[in-house]
Amino acid sequence: MNRRSFLRIAGGGVITAATATTIAGCSSALPDAAIAAWRGPGDEPDVRRWILAHAILAPHSHNLQSWLVDLSVPDQITLRIDRTRLLPETDPFSRQMLMSQGTFLELLDQAAREKGLRAEIALFPEGVFGPTTLDDRPTARIRLVPDAAVAREPLFAQVFRRHTNREAYEPRVPSPDALQAIAASTAAYPMRSGFVTSADAEAIEHQRRIAREAWRIELTTPRTVLESFKVLRVGPREIAEHRDGISLNDPMVRLLVATGLFDRSVAPAPDDTATTGQIDDFNAKIAATPAFYWLVSEGNDRITQVNAGRAWVRAQLAATAQGLAMQPISQALQEYPEMAAPYREIHERLGASAPRHTVQMWARLGYGPSIGPAPRRGVAAHVMKA
Repeated sequence: MNRRSFLRIAGGGVITAATATTIAGCSSALPDAAIAAWRGPGDEPDVRRWILAHAILAPHSHNLQSWLVDLSVPDQITLRIDRTRLLPETDPFSRQMLMSQGTFLELLDQAAREKGLRAEIALFPEGVFGPTTLDDRPTARIRLVPDAAVAREPLFAQVFRRHTNREAYEPRVPSPDALQAIAASTAAYPMRSGFVTSADAEAIEHQRRIAREAWRIELTTPRTVLESFKVLRVGPREIAEHRDGISLNDPMVRLLVATGLFDRSVAPAPDDTATTGQIDDFNAKIAATPAFYWLVSEGNDRITQVNAGRAWVRAQLAATAQGLAMQPISQALQEYPEMAAPYREIHERLGASAPRHTVQMWARLGYGPSIGPAPRRGVAAHVMKA
């Protein structure tokens, strides 16, 4: 959702665009408390907390930040999934949740290297989750071992600059060298990555069409819309209190909520301007997107999903280093019944025959405007046992 959509909701003169500029003291900037984690750990003396202060900056589906850590054993970190922070409607098998565990582990590993530590990561040390459910067993157990030979990761320099950019991108196509750098960043993982650019008009239009249809389905399926509404944080108080989810701090949106014109307990109808406005805005951004990126795995077990997350954040860091922006467009990759046709079509389009292959990530790519960070809850919120 964005400001343009809400202006359309308020059509008919109920609230005009000019009204937003006259709301006293209102700003669209996020409250400082919500983004304080992006200032870094400073001189934090506890090396594990210093490392975790970087790991929590990893991308996560819907910015849910479902990471729990146990620090009760010295020189060790045990990672679990917070099962109160899942997406059962759009991610019913928790594939995206496992990828988000992987993004966390990748940044943890990179931060450990900065301290001369080797992160020995044992995935699923008490057994692997089943293919459709999660439980309380740990995702990973990490031993931090001093190692003078450990090499620093060049991509670590981009950790504080990496943000998911949902704005409109410039039409110019990323250079071949930039695309090669992104592809090379995931070479350690046995996955296939690729790109399509506007230089291939027919191929990119196929992907644009799938993206548009998948977005339409998600926005017109009531239960998936309400799932997003549950993690929607509107206004500085909600954003600072939760420091997660989808943040909306635009003065117009806040006014609509305050006046009861935006009810988060009810999904808008498919022909409601709340829906059509978002669809139009997304379609315009997709039409202008000069490139798409994808990451395909062979198999789709839990370890593969975690490693796909590690590969994805590496690709995003590499794109950041090249001055490029990325945004996942994961709707077509979601495994609920209404999304079956786009899911099948994007797999066919990318030569990823299911079930042998899985498209783990699909993202738009281009040169975008500078943006600020998304809220983070801070290290203390993730420590379940010290």
